Amino acid sequence: MKIRSAVHTVLLTAVLGAAAPVRPSLSLETAAASVIERLKAPEAVQGVAVDKHHFHAIDSRAIGKYERTTGRLVKRWEEDKGGPILHLDSGVVVRGRLYCAHSNYPKLPMTSSVEILDAESLEHVGSHSFGVRWGSCTWIDRHNGAWWAAFAPYDQFKEATGKDASWSTLVEFDSNWRARQSWVYPEALVERFRPMSNSGGSWGPDGLLYLTGHDAAEVYAVRLPRRGSALEHVRTVPLAIEGQGIAWDRRRQGVLVGIRRSAREVVAFEVAP
Repeated sequence: MKIRSAVHTVLLTAVLGAAAPVRPSLSLETAAASVIERLKAPEAVQGVAVDKHHFHAIDSRAIGKYERTTGRLVKRWEEDKGGPILHLDSGVVVRGRLYCAHSNYPKLPMTSSVEILDAESLEHVGSHSFGVRWGSCTWIDRHNGAWWAAFAPYDQFKEATGKDASWSTLVEFDSNWRARQSWVYPEALVERFRPMSNSGGSWGPDGLLYLTGHDAAEVYAVRLPRRGSALEHVRTVPLAIEGQGIAWDRRRQGVLVGIRRSAREVVAFEVAP
């Protein structure tokens, strides 16, 4: 499953060349990345979660668990027709459980929850509801003994809700999902996200938080601010992805995993420090 750098160059050029809107440039430093693995996964539409031996490709109402060395489908979960799970986004595997961000997108008022599955069997084992509060929950992660989650209002609902992408919020929770602190996104990133919002996020091995938009072939590293409430953009990493959920592989140093939903692919990258 090794991919040569030439393949990565062609793939990245194709993805970047397909971008339609002209967005504001980000002048801060960039970091290089190269493709090291990729596999086909029909569920690779919303995001991906990673454990020691598997990729968990996530669609709105389905999850496929794939053996990362062979690409073999190990298990598949799908919500029952008419069931309450409507729009899963990205996920994270923590201590043998797969935690998935969930919302009722595109319905209003926006509601959100965390849906929990056993990572081995993909059996649904729990749920935590946020109800109506911040917006659509797009990703969750575990870092420094806390839960972190992003909530997204969207430009398309501004007339109905009074909120657009600039109201997007990052929230830190304790282990019992009680909110501790929250932050907003720097204006330059919000403009890159529009008309959607921050779709993916994962804390990196360098202590920075890596974020994606809904479509762009790039990842943004941010840090918590020393003062104020806006996250600080540190650097941008061009990646051959199409936004959506990402996950750092915490068993392999410097490996970041994302998806290309147009190709239904999970792609793993080695990111230079």
